Amino acid sequence: MKDLILVTGGNGKFAKVLKSKNKILNFYFATKKECNVLNVNSIEKIIKKTKPRIIMHCAALSRPMNIHEKDIIKSIDINIIGTSNITKVCKKNNLKLIYFSTGYVYEGIKGNYSELDPVKPFNNYGLSKLGGECAVRMYKNSLILRLTMTEKPFAYKKAYSNLETNFMFHEDVVKILPKIIKQNGIINIGGKSQSVYSFAKSYNKKIKKIKMNKKSKLPPKQTMNISKLKKLLSK
Repeated sequence: MKDLILVTGGNGKFAKVLKSKNKILNFYFATKKECNVLNVNSIEKIIKKTKPRIIMHCAALSRPMNIHEKDIIKSIDINIIGTSNITKVCKKNNLKLIYFSTGYVYEGIKGNYSELDPVKPFNNYGLSKLGGECAVRMYKNSLILRLTMTEKPFAYKKAYSNLETNFMFHEDVVKILPKIIKQNGIINIGGKSQSVYSFAKSYNKKIKKIKMNKKSKLPPKQTMNISKLKKLLSK
C-alpha cells in the first residue's frame, strides 16, 4: 500500500487538476471544512481519520493578487499562521510536509534565481508565502516547492512580452510530483524561461502582445534556475 498523502485545499484549482490527472500517488483531498488550517484541532482530527504519512499543503490565499494588499489580516492568517499550524502538527505527528510556495519569494530583478539565492519578495503575496516557508524550513522533514504554475488554457487574452518567467501548467506539475516527493529542502518548479507572451502564444496563436508598464509594479525578470529540478527528473 502506498503512503497516503493528505492534500490541504482539496477543493482548490490545483487540487482539482491533481485529482483528475494523478495516476500514481495515493491522495486524500481534504476540504476546508474537513481541514481548517486555522484550527489545530481540525488538522489533528483529519490526520487521525485518514492516517497519512505525508501532508501536501496546498491550501492558500492566492488570487486576486491585490487581496494581499487590501486584506493583510486574511493573508497573514491563511498563508503564514495556517502554514505554521500545519508545520507544528506535522512535527508532533512525525509526518513529511510538502509545502507549495511560489517563485514570488525572489526579487524578480536579475532573473535565473537558484534555490540558494537570497529571497526578497516584491509583493505581499510573496511575503505571505515566505512567511509560511520560514515555519516549514524549521522542520527538517519537509520539502518546499517554489512553483511558477498557471491554469490551462492560459486564462488571459493578452500577455506581457517584457516580463520573463517560468510558467508551467498545473497538469505538468502533476507529472513531476511522483519523481520529487521523497526529496527534502527546496526545489524551484517551473518550465522554460521565456516571456509570458512566448509561453501563451505557443498554446494560443491568437494571444495579443502587450508591454508591461511601471503601473503594473511587477519586476521584469522573474525566472528561476531549474537545474536542480532537471537533474532530479533525469534520474
